[in-house]
Amino acid sequence: MKIALSSTGKNLTDNISDVFARCPYFIIVEIENQEIKKFEAIENKSTDQMSGAGVSAAQLMAEKGINAVITKNVGPRALDVLNQFKISIYIGDGAIEKVLREFIDEKLKKIN
Repeated sequence: MKIALSSTGKNLTDNISDVFARCPYFIIVEIENQEIKKFEAIENKSTDQMSGAGVSAAQLMAEKGINAVITKNVGPRALDVLNQFKISIYIGDGAIEKVLREFIDEKLKKIN
């Protein structure tokens, strides 16, 4: 399973960003057998867009083959596009590592 987390930085010790579409980075994590197999940080190129950041960020998730997104807040346009691509959305807060453990332990709230 591939998960994307909106992040304030490039590491698993960084925090979930307050927003999805305009977060500085996305942490892409592959989970297999309830363990983190690998991760990468990608810079969010949508942050400086005047409009359409939510759509662009959601399309990037589809292009990367993401199965689920974890964030604090997702706007209506991004929500629509993520739903179109059948990407699940979960609400998380705090350090990426902690939030991933909560996701693996099925303790996060799913919003779609």
